[in-house]
Amino acid sequence: MAFDLKILREKVLLHGSVCRTVIVETKGSVPRETGTEMLIWEGGQQGTIGGGALEFQATKKSFDGEYLKTVPLGPNLGQCCGGSVTIVNEIFNLDRLDRMNSKKFFSRQVAGSNKKPPSILKLENNINNKSGEKERCLLSKGWLIESVKTNKIPIWIYGAGHVGQALIYILSQLPEFDLTWLDTSKERFPKNIPHNVKVLYSHELPSLTEYAPESCQHLILTYSHALDLDLCHRLLGSSFDSIGLIGSKTKWARFQKRLTELGHSLDNIQKISCPIGNPLLGKQPQAIAISVAQELLLNQNAEKLGKTVKNE
Repeated sequence: MAFDLKILREKVLLHGSVCRTVIVETKGSVPRETGTEMLIWEGGQQGTIGGGALEFQATKKSFDGEYLKTVPLGPNLGQCCGGSVTIVNEIFNLDRLDRMNSKKFFSRQVAGSNKKPPSILKLENNINNKSGEKERCLLSKGWLIESVKTNKIPIWIYGAGHVGQALIYILSQLPEFDLTWLDTSKERFPKNIPHNVKVLYSHELPSLTEYAPESCQHLILTYSHALDLDLCHRLLGSSFDSIGLIGSKTKWARFQKRLTELGHSLDNIQKISCPIGNPLLGKQPQAIAISVAQELLLNQNAEKLGKTVKNE
């Protein structure tokens, strides 16, 4: 995980001072990994560092001051993980965010010596030179460095039906994705839409595809086969990262025939994934959404792993 400056700034603008508690080191069995953060403000919070007594105490003490602390996850907390976590608690306001002088990493002293250790300097250099692209959170001799979160992965979801709503519900809780939700009219969307989801609608829905980023991942699941086909046709003539289409094998066979008749090559048509979802999990909207979200996360992590291996 990385330092999400965009989200933190949004919360500071809304709530004033915001406390950020982040796990910076772990040993043994622990509920969450290094880099996991929780944001706390008066009357609310976002994220979790593992729940239970650990999170309760951290939340309760969040605005008491900044600190670096190692917490054993044992009987004293009523937890049986057996490991320990080191957490850093910091309080942010707009002035502090404006003084951050790097868009790629956030390096600061949280305890101990004033001298920046070589390990921190090396990681700063790696991040600046893109030789350490993997998201990093490192605590060394009282200094903490975190890579700043890069641009999110754009995902456009066409269709506000049951599967579309299930997908939005799941994906909107994952910080990796920049979500745009599209349909033919405003009335097709539910009343409550997550704050981090952009909504677009048009009676000429396929015409909106020209505004999608070139690196976009598209998921097509509208109420109309004709609309689905038109979206596939438009997208195949543009730049994209991936296209997923909901439907049966029979639907996909018909679509391949029609797309061929529309002038698309077989190689290009095969860039569309259809059906989407894991049939072993079932056909319920929630099951489809879970399996699609899993595939998106696996693909993203595979790309990160590939970059890391290449750079090592």
